[in-house]
Amino acid sequence: MAQIFEYFVVCGLGPEIRTLDGNKGYHGMGDMYLPSLLDQYPPSTHSLYPPPPPQLPTCVLPAGVEIFSSGHNPNDVSTYPRSYPIVLTEGDGSKIYLSCIAFRDPVSEDIAEAYRVPANSFADKCICLVSHSPSFRVLREALEELFALCFSPDGSSKPLWDVIAYMVSKVPLPIPGKDRVLFAIENCLLSADAPPKDGLPHADISFEPLVQCLDVDNLIKLFTAVLLERRVLIRSNKYSLLTLVSEAICHLIYPFRWQHVYIPLLFFSGVDYIDAPTPYMMGLHSGVDTSGLTMDGVAVVDLEYNRITTSEDIPPIPEPELSSLREDIMKLLYPKVVGIDQMKSQYDNSCEQFHKVGSKPWGEEHDLQLRLIFLKFFASILSGYRNFIENTATQVFNTQAFLKKRSRSTNKPPDAMITQFLESQGFIDYLERGIGSDEKANNLLDKLQDTIGRGQNPFSILPSPSAEPEIITISDPGVGISGAKHCYDRFPSNIRTEEQEEKRKSILLAASGALENQGKHVSSSPMAMGRDSKAESLSPRERAAERERMVLDIKVKLQGLWLRLLKLGATDDPLSSFEYGTILALIESDAEGIGGSGFVECIREHIHSGWLCQLTEEQFIAVKELLKTAISRATSRNDISTVRDALEVSAEMYKKDSNNVPDYVQRHLLSLSIWEELRFWEGYFEYLMEQSSNKSANYVSVVTAQLIIMASHMAGLGLPDTDAWYMLETIADKNNIGYKHFIKLRGFLSHIQQLRIGYWGISSVKIPSASSYGLPSPRSLDAADEDQQPAEASGIGRSWVQSMFSRDTASRANSFSRVRRWTSDNGTIATNENSKTTASPRKSDLPTAAQKKLQTSVRTLRGHTGAITALHCVTKREVWDLIGDREDAGFFISGSTDCMVKIWDPSLRGSELRATLRGHTGSVRAISSDRGKVVSGSDDQSVLVWDKQTSQLLEELKGHDAQVSCVRMLSGERVLTSSHDGSVKMWDVRTDTCVATVGRCSSAVLCMEYDDSTGILAAAGRDAVANIWDIRAGRQMHKLLGHTKWIRSIRMVGDTIVTGSDDWTARMWSASRGTCDAVLACHAGPVLCVEYSSSNRGIITGSTDGLLRFWENEEGGIRCVKNVTIHSAPVLSINAAEHWLGIGAADNSMSLFHRPQEKLGGFTSAGSKMAGWQLYRTPQRTVAVVRCVASDLERKRICSGGRNGLLRLWDATINI
Repeated sequence: MAQIFEYFVVCGLGPEIRTLDGNKGYHGMGDMYLPSLLDQYPPSTHSLYPPPPPQLPTCVLPAGVEIFSSGHNPNDVSTYPRSYPIVLTEGDGSKIYLSCIAFRDPVSEDIAEAYRVPANSFADKCICLVSHSPSFRVLREALEELFALCFSPDGSSKPLWDVIAYMVSKVPLPIPGKDRVLFAIENCLLSADAPPKDGLPHADISFEPLVQCLDVDNLIKLFTAVLLERRVLIRSNKYSLLTLVSEAICHLIYPFRWQHVYIPLLFFSGVDYIDAPTPYMMGLHSGVDTSGLTMDGVAVVDLEYNRITTSEDIPPIPEPELSSLREDIMKLLYPKVVGIDQMKSQYDNSCEQFHKVGSKPWGEEHDLQLRLIFLKFFASILSGYRNFIENTATQVFNTQAFLKKRSRSTNKPPDAMITQFLESQGFIDYLERGIGSDEKANNLLDKLQDTIGRGQNPFSILPSPSAEPEIITISDPGVGISGAKHCYDRFPSNIRTEEQEEKRKSILLAASGALENQGKHVSSSPMAMGRDSKAESLSPRERAAERERMVLDIKVKLQGLWLRLLKLGATDDPLSSFEYGTILALIESDAEGIGGSGFVECIREHIHSGWLCQLTEEQFIAVKELLKTAISRATSRNDISTVRDALEVSAEMYKKDSNNVPDYVQRHLLSLSIWEELRFWEGYFEYLMEQSSNKSANYVSVVTAQLIIMASHMAGLGLPDTDAWYMLETIADKNNIGYKHFIKLRGFLSHIQQLRIGYWGISSVKIPSASSYGLPSPRSLDAADEDQQPAEASGIGRSWVQSMFSRDTASRANSFSRVRRWTSDNGTIATNENSKTTASPRKSDLPTAAQKKLQTSVRTLRGHTGAITALHCVTKREVWDLIGDREDAGFFISGSTDCMVKIWDPSLRGSELRATLRGHTGSVRAISSDRGKVVSGSDDQSVLVWDKQTSQLLEELKGHDAQVSCVRMLSGERVLTSSHDGSVKMWDVRTDTCVATVGRCSSAVLCMEYDDSTGILAAAGRDAVANIWDIRAGRQMHKLLGHTKWIRSIRMVGDTIVTGSDDWTARMWSASRGTCDAVLACHAGPVLCVEYSSSNRGIITGSTDGLLRFWENEEGGIRCVKNVTIHSAPVLSINAAEHWLGIGAADNSMSLFHRPQEKLGGFTSAGSKMAGWQLYRTPQRTVAVVRCVASDLERKRICSGGRNGLLRLWDATINI
């Protein structure tokens, strides 16, 4: 059974005397000296518990050790012993609870003689009981009894250390709610117990000091600051108040936990920590001067004067919760004042209950009432929160939906306090603890919400008093047997071993000899003693404590320098600034690497505190160079952990380039040699596996997930594709992942490499290729096309994709053995004919008709100043009327981040821009049109309707609560819109009103289809569900479940619905039956676009892997009959007509496919209609990153919109 007391510790003036400044020796009674660990039980040689933390002496005597000329004086209160609790936090977040008594004790004679301390001097000494159980009461009572027994004139019947040893080793930890342990110290009987676990957490403190030091308003303000994870500094001239108030406020935020730095009693020399940028809760004695600190944004709580000051506003708790919370606290504290006007017969139950409790002296009932008041506050402010918990890969809680629900119920906009609280680490930690754990069953917050909803007494959630606990009596058989009495004039030392005694004597002898030599020889420098003291040898424990202090000191300095570095202005030279030079010196001059690792850790903590990671140009230069130096130094010391941490933080920090695109620091670290080493990536992989939180998942899936993280870093650095894949493949092969995961990993690496090179180009800094390892290039021998652009990524990963589906053994021989075995066993995936189309397009591969027309017309349309975010082609069907074709059929309409909509007429070469429509205040995301109007949706949550002829703004449709994702102009002057708020709305343009919310999804809607002839609406998005509604009947028909990630695209033709998802699959559904008819799963990336060909019941899918797949529906099912790999970037758009197919990809490449008409009496090629699609033409490609593509197949035109704000219009000019 575990023991309630883990250690008894004595701290004070040790055999090695040092001042707080580090100077060795005795320097007079005016100086403060470092405390040392003098004695402990169990001894340091035991293995029952981990040793006490090395900083324990510094924390229990926070001011240091002072030497006095006299001891206890009954007439001087300042000489009285002080009893106070302390809480220490370990690295894993667990707490250590201590009860301490500090008093003046005579300086040991041998120490006084060695250091020539005046005779009969006294020094501060502290005795402590240490436990992991928050049993403050029994810790304090036991310690005070031991102290009284030591200095009792009657003495003790056993040696004091024997009493201590028996108590520490024999008193067990009581089982919560079941046991009560009775034990005695001499003639004093003490007890220890703990409440049941299914109630409120054990809080063995009184909350009375908290409510006595702070009034109600300041109590609520402190509670709010802690809840919002601000930097909180509590000040008092009493150590006990600092710990008790800190612990009380931590209990009042239950069921949430404080997730950040927690030091209820800060040692005086650590005052610089107050300027740390991360959230913390610290307690500091009011006698410590903080005038030299910035204290910017720190909430200072002065317990002596009931005052809270801060330079940053703390958002107040919203109404009506604030008034309710304040009223409940007032009823508890001042029941007679609150109910002074009420008659007793009019008291309600709750008021009468408060009155009964308030009439008694403060006790455990008051503590319980106060804790329930704050738990009721959480139950009110988080009402219904369980409905918004989402255990998905992207989020745990749907914050926006919860805030909207609260806004609707209160008729007020989202409150800043609640918004910040929902984003806090404490709230996220609470949700994650509740998902799939036993804590959910014993969640008192959920129980209280249910109890209040049923109108029951809130106290009913607490466990009912159980039967009397079982009494466990611990008796010391040696007490009172001998009859001898042991009396002490000082706190005795424990018996030392011979080794300890010899070490003590040698230290004191060295100190005595140093003083004698100092008297005989005059030093050449008055500072010689100070310098020599640093070189003296330390004990292992003191050396650890000294290094701990040095590390903390360097980290505090780095935190201050880092914050000032982030304030460099546009006119500052970053590399000549004081902040840069000092940080660089700390990194380069430190042989142990504390400076480099501390700098990286400082950045990591700043990121975790909520920093957005965006740097200015000046800051970017400085941070980049400092990280390079830190990584180089760490590499030379083989400090892999610092290199690993630096890699991760470099992937977070960025600056914006001229196109407003993030440029991450990581991209500029490629020149460092560590990235070439396989051993680093193997070590990083092992670290990721150890840190993986999903231990219960399939091992292969966990391995693949960590390899994908590594692949993203490799691509972010700009490692060549061959080198990156060599290292990934080596690690993957050692862990025996299957072919499917190999495909997933290779597809992901190719995809992100293409995205990077598509924008940034090939890295200018070259490092040795991995070809020296014998890895063949993934580019096939015939991939070097003479028309290929050298700066493009068209060859990356192409031969690998080809080897997946090709029967060409020569090409497949260069692939990976694991994948080769799979493809050889599954050769039926693609036919020989299909394999020909997988190669990069060359002149010899094109049809004869296409080779005759190599000259194509590509125009660049300029006008937008921001990235193109929406593109629409006005089709003949949209604008047809009885008169015939209208001139605006074939127009392209574009929207951009510059908030403008532009109409382009391709028939007017050189002056294509017809009109510019202004009115949005956010990026334009969706566009549609009909004969006379243009409608657009934007990030500003509005839908605007313009007159197409006059360009005048006709209507502004407002009603969505988030950015508009899709718009569709319907017949009868109606508009259908969808939004990220999850709603689909129908509008009447003539009356400027929302006719109805025709559909609602549980998350953002990303794609939508509507059949105006049948009234069937299909919408899908982030909730991975495709919803089908019959608008005319006003009912939801089906929820199509099957996808596991976001649905990006949807197509509905008749009764067939096709969806494409981020889960790398497409699915075919029946709208009438609501069933999944087929799963199309052969892509190596998210499926971004789908198309359905009604003439031959075929499906075309495009993915981020750059592949275009043609699927044919047969009686036995659906199969892939053709794979096309002419695009080397994500396929963004597929538009199919009866005989023409237009494709656009993110690398600014376009392609036009043609399916010849069947002649009378003829026959189809190879019996497959879908395989009959042939590449007809593709234009010369230029370097650009494309956001959207639209096609006009009637006129053989395809238009792409780029991130640079340019539109590229390709006119194939085909005459059939």
